[in-house]
Amino acid sequence: MRVVFAGTPEPAVPSLEALLASRHEVVGVVTRPDAPAGRGRTLRPSPVKEVALREGLPVATPRHPRDDDFQQWLRSLTPDVCPVVAYGALVPRPVLDIPVHGWVNLHFSLLPAWRGAAPVQHALLHGDDVTGATTFLLEEGMDTGPVLGTMTEQVRPRDTAGDLLTRLAGAGAGLLVATLDALDDGTITPVAQPSEGISMAPKITVDDARIRWHEPAFAVNRRVRACTPAPGAWTMFRGARLKVAEATPVDAEVAVDGLDAGQLRVTKKQVFVGTGAGVVELGVVQPHGKKAVAAADWARGARIEEGEGLE
Repeated sequence: MRVVFAGTPEPAVPSLEALLASRHEVVGVVTRPDAPAGRGRTLRPSPVKEVALREGLPVATPRHPRDDDFQQWLRSLTPDVCPVVAYGALVPRPVLDIPVHGWVNLHFSLLPAWRGAAPVQHALLHGDDVTGATTFLLEEGMDTGPVLGTMTEQVRPRDTAGDLLTRLAGAGAGLLVATLDALDDGTITPVAQPSEGISMAPKITVDDARIRWHEPAFAVNRRVRACTPAPGAWTMFRGARLKVAEATPVDAEVAVDGLDAGQLRVTKKQVFVGTGAGVVELGVVQPHGKKAVAAADWARGARIEEGEGLE
């Protein structure tokens, strides 16, 4: 089939590369416009655009898919199908109707669970043991279209959002190609999503990433993992922001008694923090404007006094 791929961030790249290696013909790529990045805030192409340019593919970067020029460009390529992975913009009905087989979205959850922009983060935040990926036909609603295929993935105890998304992006690329193969062969039937089990996964904000020390240790751990690497879990120490990349609940046999929520206790090699129920040990932290370091090294440099805490 003639394919026009839509995607933007790094997790979309494995799918584009898998399609390039498949029996289908990638005739164009749609991605978000170049965006400022880095300390210099210079404009940089998306990871998907970089791959497309390297492969010599036509690239469109419309400000919005409803733009007339973009619609004409897409029609000129006569696509059979438009696979989409984390493109980052809603596609209006006139554009959805252009490819023969529609737009096939690869979404990183088991729909109808975790519809929205941050399914992997919410799966971790809510303690899911199993997640996965779904291919479905894109509609104007938020991840509501009929399902074409699924795969499951076990959530590991130490998974961060970055870890889990990397695995899902790789395995999901195979699911996407298999879905297009089946569409081409006429061996797949879309199945409507069930009306039960719907949950939403809106974008994780910086405020969402602030650690709530009054929550139990397991919830603190989930929030830190869900917000790593982006936007980065954080707390306040001495009036400045401190990023936290690891906060592991302490085993019951480890005696760290008498810590209030947010209160620090420092030993030669470890840094503990009290929570609403239980204690966590900090791993890697990053003071504002500085590099990430082991928590014990940070604590020695900060000369933390007895009774100090995180907010």
